[in-house]
Amino acid sequence: MLSQNRIHGDLSRGGVVTPGASEAAGRLLTGIRDLAPEITARLAEIDSARRVPPDLMERLRSIGLFRMFAPRSLGGLELDLPLALEVIAALGKIDGSVGWTTMIGTTTALFMPLLPPETYAEIYRRGPDVIVAGSAQPAGAAEAVAGGWRVNGRWPFASGCQHADWMFGFGIVTEQGSPTLRGFMLPARDWQIEDTWHAAGLKGTGSHHIVLRDAFVPAGNVFDVMGGLPCQPGPLYQSPLHVLPLTLSAICVGMAEGALGEIVDLANTGRQQLRAAVPMRESETFQGELGQVAAEIRAARSALEVQAASHWQHALAGTLKDEALLIQGTQMGIWIAATCVRAADTCFALGGGSAVYESSPLQRRLRDLHVAAQHAVVHKRHYANAGKLLLERSMLPHE
Repeated sequence: MLSQNRIHGDLSRGGVVTPGASEAAGRLLTGIRDLAPEITARLAEIDSARRVPPDLMERLRSIGLFRMFAPRSLGGLELDLPLALEVIAALGKIDGSVGWTTMIGTTTALFMPLLPPETYAEIYRRGPDVIVAGSAQPAGAAEAVAGGWRVNGRWPFASGCQHADWMFGFGIVTEQGSPTLRGFMLPARDWQIEDTWHAAGLKGTGSHHIVLRDAFVPAGNVFDVMGGLPCQPGPLYQSPLHVLPLTLSAICVGMAEGALGEIVDLANTGRQQLRAAVPMRESETFQGELGQVAAEIRAARSALEVQAASHWQHALAGTLKDEALLIQGTQMGIWIAATCVRAADTCFALGGGSAVYESSPLQRRLRDLHVAAQHAVVHKRHYANAGKLLLERSMLPHE
């Protein structure tokens, strides 16, 4: 588990640290560490229920994890980005589903300041520990009516929807003759959840479909995803889309570090595989592959820290909402996710026959990371945007 010294060491590369932020992150990490044994003991329950148990979610809420990105003016922590990513990675290291559900529940709150101030205040009326779920796919259809919109839609991958206080879905609307991406926000009670999450990995995230049928969404509950101006002044509220690739990267790094720890633990039991001349831990071949995968995971974490520091500096300078920076962060997110998948694959292979059983944490890590890397935000097709940008810049006149 990460220590206070690790926090301060990582942040020294990220520039200015908000006063009190590292102490707040330290408290979160302590709470996570204390809860880790219970999470580990309940992994089978989480998988079979296909959700994080409600009482465990409330424990996570009580630690303060869902106030990570809530504004300090409303009692939230509003953590610096590098610190928040450390916390997310620490959760992923314990379990992918718990980490993913928490990451989504708190990161989606970055979209909330795009709402009008009155709606934003209503969401946080009872305090900063609000859990938000939603889907970024533009799967909704909206018709303008008096006072708002009549919305129909069915949105996939709404992780943590069974625990959410508020939920949103995206849709394309036509305003003044132009199609525009909008988000539609309503209390969770106004949505229908379809039980569709039967997945290969991240089984416990409850990423079901959410549905609105002929629902009235007041104008004050609609936000402009791409061009909206935040009602809160915090650095990260400038553009939540820029933050998402890094939060997904953090959960991937945590899961990969978890897989590495688990293959080391297996080797340290003295296990000797069939037809092997020596136990795993004494095999030079095993040692070499273990050293290589450790280096790859460390490189992924280092890349994440460098990109997080860059994003945070831009956020502090008010220049986060930049297309080239979004492409750069996405490019890094894709590479980190793919690197972590390869690491999990290697750890699984090193585990031999024992890794194929459901009781092995290595197969869980493999499945979870493969599913995480399928997320649209870090899908490899987005590499094309980075390549296009590089070609365009190469055509500019040299100074």
